[in-house]
Amino acid sequence: MKFGPKSTVVAVLTASALALTACGGGSNNGGGADAAATALTLGTLNDVRSWDPAQAHVGHLLQPYQAVYDSLLLREPDGKLSPMLATAWKYNDTNTVLTVDLRTDVTFSDGAKFDAAAAKANLDHFKKANGPQMPQLTAVSEVKVVDADTVELNLASPDPSLEYYLSQAAGLMGSPKALETEGIKTEPVGSGPYVMDKASSVKDSQTVFNAREGYWNKDLQKYTKLTFKILADLTARTNALVSGQVDATLLDPKTGKQAEGAKMILASNEVDWQGFLLLDRDGTKNPALKDVRVRQAINYAFDRKTILDQVLLGQGTPTSQPFGKASGAWVEDLENKYPYDPAKAKALLKEAGFESGVTLDVPTYSGIESLLAVLKQQLADVGITLNIGAALANTFTSDVASQKYTSLYFQLFQGEPWVAINQMVSTKALYNPFKNTTPELQAKIDAVQTAGTEAGKAAQEVNKYVVDQAWFAPLFRINQMYYHNDKVNVEPQVQQAVPSIYNYSPAK
Repeated sequence: MKFGPKSTVVAVLTASALALTACGGGSNNGGGADAAATALTLGTLNDVRSWDPAQAHVGHLLQPYQAVYDSLLLREPDGKLSPMLATAWKYNDTNTVLTVDLRTDVTFSDGAKFDAAAAKANLDHFKKANGPQMPQLTAVSEVKVVDADTVELNLASPDPSLEYYLSQAAGLMGSPKALETEGIKTEPVGSGPYVMDKASSVKDSQTVFNAREGYWNKDLQKYTKLTFKILADLTARTNALVSGQVDATLLDPKTGKQAEGAKMILASNEVDWQGFLLLDRDGTKNPALKDVRVRQAINYAFDRKTILDQVLLGQGTPTSQPFGKASGAWVEDLENKYPYDPAKAKALLKEAGFESGVTLDVPTYSGIESLLAVLKQQLADVGITLNIGAALANTFTSDVASQKYTSLYFQLFQGEPWVAINQMVSTKALYNPFKNTTPELQAKIDAVQTAGTEAGKAAQEVNKYVVDQAWFAPLFRINQMYYHNDKVNVEPQVQQAVPSIYNYSPAK
């Protein structure tokens, strides 16, 4: 094992012979041998637009890429990071140098060898390909091959999420011979457990994969055939599961009742939170939102438990905080920070000088119309008018960034603390378009960035701040309703809408 100099701002990846045993996955026995004649069919919402690994997304959109591309690190169902193409890794004292050993016994499906040069080619390609997750490597300023089995990632600043990202889109490794070619857009070339059966695959209908011969980790290769059926329509997914066309798929509370009636099995997982993003906290366009008492009044206006039970059939947990339990930033005392208290909401509005009323303008989107109607009524009960505007457009991201919305009812991912902060709290966050901050908050954010393994604990202070200041009005963490039949065992993946492909196995 080779470790880089601790005084430079770099991350180093080194291949070594230790790779043969460190992951425990080099043997040819295990799950793959037991599943010699099995097939798995999954119902998914979208087809892959490009098989270039630099165009990979996250959540349910990451799953198909896992079939053909190994990642540098493997994220276990509980969120723990384990070896995959990398076998060991270590930060220096300042969390600016990450040293990682790579496997030396891996090849891509086109015969190319996985080594330091291949890792550099992928990381460089990811940074310049302008994919949907390109920000995952924002902190990396340069990638350099030191020798045949060592590359250096020069970091402009510490990034507590880097290891996590190397288990996600940024860590996917494709064949260096195929990168930047037209062919990889339609036919993936990776080192993963499966290879695409292009003759059996139909765009926007189904993608079929066969187990790759000689794959280095048979414990992760549990099926001989893997099929993704693209079923964007919720009813179509429900019918496909109940009729046996697919073995597992993502549903919702209402269709879940039909699945349960057909003896399907629920693997639930709280991945996102839903609620109001009170974006204009400086009152730039909506002066009322500048007053923390108004934002707090909005929080006190909602009977979260009743709304959850009536609209989402109880599938979730009421909450007053935007950080999830698995992030490490969750604080038990914040869970019911804003209990249902219409009288207190009215008193806060009066104290703030808005007794005559406050107006919130929010867009709508498919599937939340009935929920918004309930929220509109509860806000009206305390003197707040909810104006429901036009539906979100395909320009949504740019609309948010351009401060089109002063408030937004939305559903956000409860990710790792640094991921979540840069999604919704920091001045770089998409969901902080008005760039709201204070010196106190920025100091807390800076503490998270340099906290290393204690990032979750440090992020608790960020969580306390934004909850106390009512930056948001969270209502509940919602269950991802993932159903499967009795032919397959499924383990949910923390902070992910659908399980990673490694979490499925044939039922005994």
